Amino acid sequence: MKIVVCVKQVPDTKGGVQFNPDGTLNRAAMLTIMNPDDKAGLEAALRLKEEHGAEVTVVTMGLPKADEVLREAMAMGADKGILVTDRVLGGADTWATSTTLAGAIRNLDYDLIITGRQAIDGDTAQVGPQIAEHLGLPVISYAQNIKIDGDSVIVERQYEDRYHELKVKMPCLITALSELNVPRYMTPGGIFDAYDKEVTVWGRPDLKDVDDANLGLAGSPTKIAKASDKVRKGVGEKVNLAPDEAVAYLIGKFKEKHII
Repeated sequence: MKIVVCVKQVPDTKGGVQFNPDGTLNRAAMLTIMNPDDKAGLEAALRLKEEHGAEVTVVTMGLPKADEVLREAMAMGADKGILVTDRVLGGADTWATSTTLAGAIRNLDYDLIITGRQAIDGDTAQVGPQIAEHLGLPVISYAQNIKIDGDSVIVERQYEDRYHELKVKMPCLITALSELNVPRYMTPGGIFDAYDKEVTVWGRPDLKDVDDANLGLAGSPTKIAKASDKVRKGVGEKVNLAPDEAVAYLIGKFKEKHII
């Protein structure tokens, strides 16, 4: 079995975020981590590898420094890493990103594609399903458990206060929740092996069946009107009242805000 896992190098929001003049994230200037949902998807693929002898290929799109997230994935146990990077791909929204990743994946053999549900720098949950649409694959999102049954995948899909159990034939695409599992740590030996391996680097010429009009900032239908860092809250109103007055004051505020 061949599994492709899409991962993303995202800003470590604990260190703050920075923006370019056009409103896009200045990824080169920020500390980064592997997106949590993607890491859970990678862990799921590695467990399937251990159980069924699968080959795991990890694909990411980003700046050249996104090589780091592929090294981390290989140190965890992935077999191959592919970095899709090119200046013309910069500033992509979900549509352009999914178009690019689908163009890269068309070069690969796969039975199963796993992506994270969403990235913490966007929270759209669109890229995984869009990749499936580009490739003409069935998709199951919000996976909280994954099992292989012959040529099919059985997935528990999180749904409000319960889950749906769905079965689909491969090839297919699954989007993983961070609650799917607890990802393993890199091992010292895995880290050494990861840096001995070669990461495959692809650019625009390596993408199959994609139109330039759907790539990068120019090919992104989503336009950013304004972007800013987290807005700090101002100092709240302080009052010192007797208990009965305090109750009346709060009720008045709730009515003023149409809470009650």
